[in-house]
Amino acid sequence: MSAEPNLTRRTSRPTEVLVVLPTFNERENLERVVTGVRHLGHDVLIVDDASPDGTGKLADELADGDGGVRVLHRDRKLGIGSAYEDAFRIGLAEGTALFVEMDADGSHRAQDLDSIVEAARGSGGLAIGSRYMRGGEIVGWPAHRLFLSRGANAYCRTLLGLRIHDCTSGFRCYTRDLLSSIKLDEVVSQGYSFQIEMVHRTVKLGYPVVEVPIRFEDRIAGASKVSQGEIRRALLTVLRLRMTK
Repeated sequence: MSAEPNLTRRTSRPTEVLVVLPTFNERENLERVVTGVRHLGHDVLIVDDASPDGTGKLADELADGDGGVRVLHRDRKLGIGSAYEDAFRIGLAEGTALFVEMDADGSHRAQDLDSIVEAARGSGGLAIGSRYMRGGEIVGWPAHRLFLSRGANAYCRTLLGLRIHDCTSGFRCYTRDLLSSIKLDEVVSQGYSFQIEMVHRTVKLGYPVVEVPIRFEDRIAGASKVSQGEIRRALLTVLRLRMTK
């Protein structure tokens, strides 16, 4: 068991699948997302970075009423990459078999979750919920944001030699074997580029990457956390990964 001092205590037996939901100001969306995941029977670990809007308090209330929901409170905004790393370490220590990354803003649909989990289980590696393969779609994005996202993926494919449609997708599932092989302490990305680096490391280790088409729906409430500065840092990270290829 993890000895994390700010992790709520487990009150139920762990399930095979751990869904990690990093949060920062997602009070308006969180309960709906957690309910959708719990309806499928999977454990949820919310990682809250001291959200000023009260997301952490709501997360505690959800955990109080459901033994399959836990919360890891962090004292400041540390980034989505480190949120996943902290959660992965907890799951690895507890024997979790399958680890899911999922946004807490409602853009990732619970009805797509199990197909991603099954693809990871079947492949033994990484399964990505893909917006850009045949059958995938994005709803609610303006043209400039779609252009930027597609361009970022083309950039990653070209520089890193990846044969993957959606390198930047944040809806994905890793097997325990894969995460145990990735040296989390050596992962340098903490923001938007975390997803890209994890795909790159997966491919370098020789694990399969499979894509599953998803319907991505723009958040209902709140604002995107991806800034222009973070996108620039991600592009520079890709260059660094290319140089160490």
